[in-house]
Amino acid sequence: MSSRPPMTQKGADRLRGELEHMKGPKRQAIIAAVAEARAHGDLKENAEYHAAREEHGFNEGRIAELEAALSNSEIIDTERLNVASGRIVFGAIVDLIDVDTDTAVTYQIVGDVEADIKKGLIAVSSPIARALIGKSEGDEFDFTAPNGVKTYSIEKVRYV
Repeated sequence: MSSRPPMTQKGADRLRGELEHMKGPKRQAIIAAVAEARAHGDLKENAEYHAAREEHGFNEGRIAELEAALSNSEIIDTERLNVASGRIVFGAIVDLIDVDTDTAVTYQIVGDVEADIKKGLIAVSSPIARALIGKSEGDEFDFTAPNGVKTYSIEKVRYV
């Protein structure tokens, strides 16, 4: 098994898009802002200049972070996964029902770098993802959440 962290193809594409934006239009806008602020004179007390330089540093840091994540990850195309066993693995989209409240929620298990709970993307290393891995449709499982133990029923598993 690879020691490289997994990432979905969709997540890699999204990060590549962000990287292109950061290296292209955003970098150019920051360079222009630095040049404009520099033209205002004394750099010691020029807040615009210092803010633009700080933004430049953040942008370059994010570029390095994205490049490292993309080069170090193992890209997995979830559409090509042959999951005949019906078991939940990396990349699965899982529809869950909270047994206690009868509330539905949908999550996709993705790489750590691409996780975004607001979009329903949970990191493969998260406690709920670890609880889901290996389970199948129809299974119920307990999960220890920050506000106590929750019981979920797995309604549907799909790979898209």
